[in-house]
Amino acid sequence: MSNTPVVQSDSYLTLHYRIVVESGPGAGSVFIDTFGGRPATLQMGMGQWAPGMEQVLLGRPEGDCFSESLSPEQAYGERNPDLLQWVSHEMLKQHAGDDAAFESGDMVSFAAPNGGQYSGIFKEISDRGALFDFNHPLAGSQLRIDVDLIGVI
Repeated sequence: MSNTPVVQSDSYLTLHYRIVVESGPGAGSVFIDTFGGRPATLQMGMGQWAPGMEQVLLGRPEGDCFSESLSPEQAYGERNPDLLQWVSHEMLKQHAGDDAAFESGDMVSFAAPNGGQYSGIFKEISDRGALFDFNHPLAGSQLRIDVDLIGVI
């Protein structure tokens, strides 16, 4: 019987990982890659990764290296058209300042009523206001994750 630790729902992991966009917006691009630098840490069950992404880690032994393709539903979900929203010029000035200039694709943070923050990707500006996409950047994309599980506690 092996004493090699395996990933549990509350494990603390040290790992290298790469997220590759296989289809959807940004297909063919690498979203993040830690293999060329310091390993990452991940506390399972804390919302650092989407639940479906954590699911593919469960039960895997320390030292395991693998790749897994994930549908949008397993990763960050489908794109929600309701999350494309217009922000008034006044609100934009309040959060970004009077002289802020944005280019399509810029990530802009807004203060939430509860004191937290939320971010959107700037799409366009018009007399109506500014259009932002508040979907997760990887929503609607099929992903491949490449993982090297270095340590499991």
